[in-house]
Amino acid sequence: MKRMDGGARVLILLGVIVFVIVVAAGVAWQEFNRFADAPMAVRKDASALLIPHGSSFRKIVDQLQARHLSAAPYLFWRALALRMQVTRQLHSGEYALHPGMTPRQLFTDMAHSQVVQHRFTIVDGWTFKQLRQNLDKAHELKHLTKGLDNARIMQQLGHKGQNPEGLFLPETYAFVRGDSDLDLLKRSYAAMQRVLDKQWADRAADLPLKTPYQALILASIVERETAQPSERARIAGVFVRRLRIGMRLQTDPSVIYGMGDAYKGKIHKRDLETDTPYNTYLHAGLPPTPIALPGTPAIHAALHPAKGKALYFVARGDGTHVFSDTLAAQDRAVRCYQLKHCQKGQR
Repeated sequence: MKRMDGGARVLILLGVIVFVIVVAAGVAWQEFNRFADAPMAVRKDASALLIPHGSSFRKIVDQLQARHLSAAPYLFWRALALRMQVTRQLHSGEYALHPGMTPRQLFTDMAHSQVVQHRFTIVDGWTFKQLRQNLDKAHELKHLTKGLDNARIMQQLGHKGQNPEGLFLPETYAFVRGDSDLDLLKRSYAAMQRVLDKQWADRAADLPLKTPYQALILASIVERETAQPSERARIAGVFVRRLRIGMRLQTDPSVIYGMGDAYKGKIHKRDLETDTPYNTYLHAGLPPTPIALPGTPAIHAALHPAKGKALYFVARGDGTHVFSDTLAAQDRAVRCYQLKHCQKGQR
């Protein structure tokens, strides 16, 4: 039998090598495709993935591997990014991880900056102090207002000299990690200005209110007087009629606001006799500033008060009020609902 010469043996060896390379490449290709579209090892309680600003592709993959989301090597992640043409388009930010998520889906989210949206709700009727307290609890926000007094905050917002009370619209605001409390306050301030300007332009005729700011003050009182949507316009009507005839507003929420930290949950006769700029039992007209952050419905009510003759109202104790046209009727309502001495058939 004729022996195979050296050249033939080299050709066979090269063929074997090529075959092995092709087979290995095919296996690697299958593994790569399986990696790209296979669910990552995301636990149900997994926290979001936070990519710091300025992270290189290597740093991003290092973090993915540190989270043990996949056992795939760096080259697979690199190849996927190249194939998707997103190597230089992966944005920093906070990204949601969920069971069943694939590497391809994660890179798609990062390429389109589909970051986690957080929510912060400013509640109708909060004071600015309460707003600040709750902003401090929003851990996803950068806190730039800590240690600043209200005057400094308003200066930072570009509104130096303004009292912040009432100037921020109660609403739910979406934000992303990295936004600051000042960013959110700027948006809320601008939103309040838009709502107030729109409502003021559409206000009822012949109101005893000279400026949008006065409307905001009245709206804040309406906000704190009732949580019943059906009563807002009626309560606004009472105060508007009092303003028209020069009658003092005599509203407890304004007195309480003027008491500040001295208020401990109850208002006493001595409090009604203590002089503060917000004591509407002693001073005629509106208080000097809003006493809370009024929502859009309260602003609308203040600028569209219900018609009628009522000049008084008293709380029933169930969240609603009894409205009276005369002082005599008001006295009967107070005896019934506050002193619990109702006349027959009054309730």
